[in-house]
Amino acid sequence: MANTASAEKAARQATKRHARNRWYRTRARTFVKRARMHLDLGQHDEAQAAVRLACEALDRAASKGVIHANNAARRKSRLMLAFNKAAAARA
Repeated sequence: MANTASAEKAARQATKRHARNRWYRTRARTFVKRARMHLDLGQHDEAQAAVRLACEALDRAASKGVIHANNAARRKSRLMLAFNKAAAARA
């Protein structure tokens, strides 16, 4: 429990930041999940668009400081590996 006015304000700010950060994190997870679903179902065209959107969402979350830049890079790398593997199997 905050004892000073500045601590109360900091707690309010932390709550707002938490809600905003959660939005970016959830959005990135959703797009990654959607891309993996399309890859698993073999829907190449939809997967290509979904991977692009997932990479954008991860980049945006990293630029906002919600996730670390290396975390976003690792997730994008794994997603692209899965996409390229599916594309190679398709060809």
